[in-house]
Amino acid sequence: MTANMIKGKGFGGALHYNLEKVSKGIAEILDSSFVSVTQKAIMKEMQMVKMLRPNLQKHFYHTSINFPPSENLSSEKMKEIGREYLKESGFTQHQFIMFRHHDADHPHVHILVSRIGYDGSVLSDSNDFAKCEIILRRLEKRHNLAEVVSSRNAQKRAVTKNELEMEKRTGVPSNKIRMQSIIKDALTSSQKPSCIEFVQRLQGKGVNVLFNQASTGYVSGISYSFKGMTITGSKLGNDFKWATIKANIDYNQDRDRTLIQAINAQMKSGDFSYDSITKLHSNVLKQESVN
Repeated sequence: MTANMIKGKGFGGALHYNLEKVSKGIAEILDSSFVSVTQKAIMKEMQMVKMLRPNLQKHFYHTSINFPPSENLSSEKMKEIGREYLKESGFTQHQFIMFRHHDADHPHVHILVSRIGYDGSVLSDSNDFAKCEIILRRLEKRHNLAEVVSSRNAQKRAVTKNELEMEKRTGVPSNKIRMQSIIKDALTSSQKPSCIEFVQRLQGKGVNVLFNQASTGYVSGISYSFKGMTITGSKLGNDFKWATIKANIDYNQDRDRTLIQAINAQMKSGDFSYDSITKLHSNVLKQESVN
């Protein structure tokens, strides 16, 4: 199982989205804590509890739990899993409504749940994504479901439900998948590429890089940009973090310090291209030979 968690303040919009799918016959309500499941009645009940914490902005979670297409789950089983997820997440005295959607080729359930308890207490959102993954792994084992590798252990971050659906609609891989592939290709050779060769290979395929470099020259991280999307290496997966990249290229902190400073300066100025990087490398080499 995987989960997409959105912490929000627009409960009415999320509720309308799910109830509209129910009205179209492509979703069903599995479970609810509300007396009535009309939008007007639910919003009235929500507002009564929200008044206990009027200054809390992001007061609810909209979570979708996604199962592999191979899982043949009844609605009753999904309801059971959804209830256990809420209980183990700490939502024991909280308003919620649970939907099953039938508009994709894999089973998935949407849960809208208030962070505000009936007594006015607020469930902490500290480390919520990490806690969610731990709970999902427990539920997989308990219900004999296909086990998913947690993001902490994943070499390459899995694609999201939205990315999968977009790829199906367009027939084109998401920018994240394309970026992962380009970076992998840049590291594939019989000999370790130098730092500049690595950057040149990425730039030749349209991927720009920005290093997280301290004034001492120490590099602690790397970010990638591709077609308007910027993402850190850690969010792409362990294979794309700086610690892994550094081990797979010919990198020397003292030797490459000036080069990385110049790459970062060009990246931030917007003057970043394959030709500019090649020229930059040439200038750095000349400067080093002078020194």
